[in-house]
Amino acid sequence: MSDAVESSQDYLERILMLRIKNGNVRSIDIAESMGFSKPSVSIAMKKLREKGLAEMDEKTGYIRLTEQGEKIAEATYERHVLLTDTFERLGVNPKTAEEDACKVEHDLSEETWNAIKKHVQSKKEG
Repeated sequence: MSDAVESSQDYLERILMLRIKNGNVRSIDIAESMGFSKPSVSIAMKKLREKGLAEMDEKTGYIRLTEQGEKIAEATYERHVLLTDTFERLGVNPKTAEEDACKVEHDLSEETWNAIKKHVQSKKEG
């Protein structure tokens, strides 16, 4: 996966996570939570808007995901949560599990992702 696609997914996922936590999301919230500079986030937000994945209210500065951006964010977040949990259940410490989930979530094929998801669900049911 290209770095640009992975970066977009990371930003979309972070916007979703911040919205769940705080309700509204501004660029400064993203910058602070990701440890990036405000100018870097502004450039990324411009790219997301150009791709039709996010919108920003000019008056309030609040960022909103478009329907397409929301789908990508939710899929990335689902992978992140399930992989982090799986790694922790395997005995990986939480910090490492989260870091590794961030790396892996972008590069899994749909086939592998679906197999992992099916396996985890079968373990929960059994």
